[in-house]
Amino acid sequence: MWEKIKDFASTFFVTGDPLIYGADVSIVLTMAAIVFVLTKYKKWGWLWREWLTTVDHKKIGIMYLIASLLMLFRGGVDALLMRLQLAFPNVEFLHSEHYNAIFTTHGTIMILFMAMPMMFALFNIVVPLQIGARDVAYPFLNAVSFWMFLFGAMLFNLSFVIGGSPDSGWLAYPPLSELSHSPGVGQNFYIWGIQISGIGSLATGINFLVTILKMRAPGMKLMKMPLFTWSVLSSCITIIFAFPILTVTLALLYIDRFLGAHFFTMDGGGNPMMYVNLIWMWGHPEVYIVVLPAFGIFSEIVATFAKKTIFGYKSMVFAMISISVLSFFTWVHHFFTMGAGADVNAFFAITTMAIAIPTGAKVFNWLFTMYRGRVSFEQPMLWTIAFIPCFLVGGATGVMLAVAPADYQYHNSYFLIAHFHQVLIGGVVFGYLAGIYYWWPKMFGFKLDERLGKWGFWLWNIGFYVCFMPQYALGFMGMTRRLYTYGWDMGWAPLNLISTVGAFLMGAGFVFQVWQILYSIKHGERDTTGDPWNGRTLEWSIPSPAPLYNFAVVPEVKGADDWWLTKQERANGTAKAEKAQLEPIHMPKNSGIPFVMSACWFVAGFGFVFGWVWMAVVGMIGVALTMWARSFEYDTDYYIPVDEVRRTEASFGRGISCNKS
Repeated sequence: MWEKIKDFASTFFVTGDPLIYGADVSIVLTMAAIVFVLTKYKKWGWLWREWLTTVDHKKIGIMYLIASLLMLFRGGVDALLMRLQLAFPNVEFLHSEHYNAIFTTHGTIMILFMAMPMMFALFNIVVPLQIGARDVAYPFLNAVSFWMFLFGAMLFNLSFVIGGSPDSGWLAYPPLSELSHSPGVGQNFYIWGIQISGIGSLATGINFLVTILKMRAPGMKLMKMPLFTWSVLSSCITIIFAFPILTVTLALLYIDRFLGAHFFTMDGGGNPMMYVNLIWMWGHPEVYIVVLPAFGIFSEIVATFAKKTIFGYKSMVFAMISISVLSFFTWVHHFFTMGAGADVNAFFAITTMAIAIPTGAKVFNWLFTMYRGRVSFEQPMLWTIAFIPCFLVGGATGVMLAVAPADYQYHNSYFLIAHFHQVLIGGVVFGYLAGIYYWWPKMFGFKLDERLGKWGFWLWNIGFYVCFMPQYALGFMGMTRRLYTYGWDMGWAPLNLISTVGAFLMGAGFVFQVWQILYSIKHGERDTTGDPWNGRTLEWSIPSPAPLYNFAVVPEVKGADDWWLTKQERANGTAKAEKAQLEPIHMPKNSGIPFVMSACWFVAGFGFVFGWVWMAVVGMIGVALTMWARSFEYDTDYYIPVDEVRRTEASFGRGISCNKS
């Protein structure tokens, strides 16, 4: 019996690597510390009532943000481990299988478990406030979306210490992801972690599409919406059409692995290129899903800190919608070398170049907005300024890759690695960091420290160029991606060492940002006005942090940049005095069902990973029971009385005369 237990444990847990043992210890210590603190300070009930069962979009946004920062740390550590392995030739820091697992988890985590939740954090925190809504269209579904994401991410990350991480690349191309090349459970962790979190992502896209279309404040027509809200709308449209492709693709791969089908195995009559087409039919729109909201963030920040209306509002809207549509017509540029023929390659080369037009047009809009503006260089604006040259280089190298004959030389080289990170870090990460700095006071009621923030900013930016500029040259020198070691005779060592130094500089920048947050919790400048940046849109018209109900009185929108217009009218003495009509505010009640349902999905996913049908059945029965319980849950909302609204507003120094009739 004891021997059976030992045999099971040796296959169930990942062993034999000091890095894995270190991860085991850190996980146990972290969990013990969390349990100790919650028990010592008697916070279990508070945690359940205020966070685990919340349907408040602002709290859900904060939880998305915390999760994304943790995933940024995890994915960043993976990146540093890879750069240590490649810093010098013939390094034996990581063996080949471990290196493959690390670059697989790095790519998957950064795209799906860092960029997506960071984007959803800003969706939740900002969109209802910008459109004058008191909540999202489906608060319960919003909570389901978050917990599905989190439990999917936990399932994927668990593979590091249980069962073994996937090692077939972050897009899991067959045959590497088939049983013949990945016989362990690592690839199953990949499939089910992404499947479960993907359900949450699709639900978020639907939720915010309906929220934007149906819950805007009176007077806010589509062409009066803030540009960030437009960018979210564009992104959600793309999510709704792209994520079902990912769901079906991974389902087919799992059927190959679990039931012995041959959708993607050539020796069984399947075609691995079908998988590659399907995964990139999702994969390239996914790039635009995460970058479109960043464009909206930059538009808000440039207008605010240049103190001007955004230049070319209508062209910006048209550009974002165009990108959303064109993103579905570019996927083949990822495999020009597959031999599809000149006609196919020419078509996708043209569409890839075409999508650069609306993308580049926005840069001119931002520059023209700044032209002759009174630009102030606060932290959000610094990240915006840094984005522009970085993204221009990324766009220019993207056009180079779009030239099909030239791509035969660039394909699978480090030139591609540099371009991809140039766009995803320079566009997405810089954009979301700018947004976090910009809306941080609205989330938490205080600004982040400027001095520490600038240290983080410069280390990130200097480190970025030191890390990725040498990789363009390495690509030209013939260094291909997925190499875990190389010889001294290749001549790649100096540039790889420089690139590794740059990666650690970016890591130091992240450390400064964590320090900045911890320092600012106690010492950060408090936002007592609700409008610390002299903003232009509705979220700056309410206190910071926003009250539970967001708006005591739903605003009447007069035009784009409505809050700026209101402030101008007040300054000019032309604002009309209107008596506020306070009424009881309808709000959704908290619910524990989303958390329990997602936990059941986790159990089912774990069963599917190991092929334990009994566990998968138990988990799915739990999912069905929670859905059944929800269908009979009638007491799902309540009203905040007028007196409570008035007291809350008074606590913010905003006394409102009211008429209860």
